[in-house]
Amino acid sequence: MSEAKEVVKRYSNDDITVVWKPNSCIHSKKCWKGLIQVFNPQNRPWVNMDGASSKRIQEQVAKCPSGALSCASKNKENQGSNTAKMKVEVLEDGPLLVHGSLEVSLSNGKTETKNNSTAFCRCGASENKPYCDGTHKEINFKG
Repeated sequence: MSEAKEVVKRYSNDDITVVWKPNSCIHSKKCWKGLIQVFNPQNRPWVNMDGASSKRIQEQVAKCPSGALSCASKNKENQGSNTAKMKVEVLEDGPLLVHGSLEVSLSNGKTETKNNSTAFCRCGASENKPYCDGTHKEINFKG
């Protein structure tokens, strides 16, 4: 099986850069339902960094359950300030969310660094294990 090249898109304003990894997205819609002025899938580009304050954008990005969206501050003093504390959240009928910065050691020997939120599969049906790809909705996972 060949590995797909990871696509990474960056959107910046004067304060922050929003990083989007579409292959990691589980399409929870939290980004655009929570801040349509910035995250609008009908627009191109779909991220409008002038649609809200940097603080508000960071707050919404932090709610991304898959970690497909992340933020990097252009101010060195603010980088990493929200990664010191880790939180684990079990979503009803959905993935296990780990909030914070972590290193994931994969079964193939590779290591990945994840920031903000990472969604781990609980249903066993994800095609992107150990990460959630949203399949739990299709199979009506209960847990």
